[in-house]
Amino acid sequence: MIRATINMPKLRTTSLSLPKLPTRVEEELDFRSGYVATQIDKHSNSPININFPSRNDTNVADPIVIAKLYAIMEAVADRVEMHKSIGEQRNNWNSLLLTSVNAITLTAATMAGIAATTASMGAPLVALKLSSTLMYLAATGMMLIMNKIQPSQLAEEQRNAARLFKQLHGQIQTTIKIGTPTVADVKEFMNKVLALDKAYPLPLLGAMLDKFPSSVEPAVWWPQQPKRQGKERNRRINTNGWNGKLEEEMRQIVGVLKKKDRTDYLRLGEKALKINKALAISGPLLTGLAAVGSTFVGSSSHGSWAAVLGCVAGALASVVNTFEHGGQVGMVFEMYRSNAGFFSLMEESIESNLKERDVERRENGELFEMKYPLVVF
Repeated sequence: MIRATINMPKLRTTSLSLPKLPTRVEEELDFRSGYVATQIDKHSNSPININFPSRNDTNVADPIVIAKLYAIMEAVADRVEMHKSIGEQRNNWNSLLLTSVNAITLTAATMAGIAATTASMGAPLVALKLSSTLMYLAATGMMLIMNKIQPSQLAEEQRNAARLFKQLHGQIQTTIKIGTPTVADVKEFMNKVLALDKAYPLPLLGAMLDKFPSSVEPAVWWPQQPKRQGKERNRRINTNGWNGKLEEEMRQIVGVLKKKDRTDYLRLGEKALKINKALAISGPLLTGLAAVGSTFVGSSSHGSWAAVLGCVAGALASVVNTFEHGGQVGMVFEMYRSNAGFFSLMEESIESNLKERDVERRENGELFEMKYPLVVF
C-alpha cells in the first residue's frame, strides 16, 4: 500500500474592518429607525420604547400672519404712491391758482384804470367797467375757494402722509425679516394704517381737515398707546438695557419736550395760523371792494374815489394773495403742527415705557436711547 501526505500552507486569519458610516448618516438612520419603531409601537403591544429627538417649531412664524403682513405692506405701498401723486397735484393747484388769480386781478385793475381815463366815452367806458367788475368778482370767488382749501397746506399734508406710510412700510419689512410676527403685530400695523388714514385723508369734501381751527393742536397720526400692565418685581432695574440713570435721563427729556420743544412749535403754529387767517380774509375783501369801485368808475359824484379804489384795492389784493399762497403760509402752519405732533409722539412713547414696571415688557433700553435722545438733540 502506498501512503502519501500532502502539506498545505496554513491560512492566516486577518480581521476585516468595514468603513464607518458618516455621523450624519448614522443620525439619520437612527432617527428613521426610531420613528419606525415608534410607529410600530403605537399600533402594537411591543414593549420597545425608543426616544428620538422631536422638532421644535415654536420659533417658526405662522404663514397666515406672514400673508396678512404682506397684504398690509402692499396696501401701505399703494398709499405711498397715492399720497405722493396727490401731493404733487395739489402743489400744482397752488401754483396754477395763484398765477390765474393774480393775472385776473391785475387785468381787472388795469381795465379799471383805463376806464377812469376814458370817462367821457360812452360804450367803451361801459365795456371796460363791466369787464373789470366781472373779473374782480371771478377773482373774489376763486380766492374764497383757494383760501378755504389751502392748496399749499394740502400738499404738505400729503407729503407728510407719504413719508409716514413709507416709514411704516419699512417697519413691516423689518418685522418680517428679523422677527417672529404674531397676530398682535398684525393688529398693531392695522391700527397704524387706520390712524394715518384718519390723520391725513385723501378726499376734500367731507373729510378735509379744518384749515382754520380755533386752537392749534399737535398732529396725531398714531393709534393710542396700549396701557402696559406688568407686576412690580423686587429687583433692581438693570435688565433689558434699562437702569436708573437711563430712566432719569428719559424723564428729563420728557420735561424738555413739554416745556420747550412742543410748546415752541405750537406757539409758532398759532402765529402762522393768525397770519393766514388775516390774509385769507383780506384778499377776497380787497377784490370785493375793487369790484365795487370799478362799478362806479366814470360817475360824476364818485369818479375819482371809485377809480382809486378799483385800481389800488386790486393791486393790494394781488400782493396779499401772493404773500399768502406764494409764501405758502398754510404749509408753514402744517409744518409746525406736524413737528409738534412728532414731539408729542416721542413724549407719549417715553412715558408709556417708563410707566411699565416690568422692564422685560419695555422696549430695549439701548435701542430706545439711540432712537429718541439723538433725534431731539
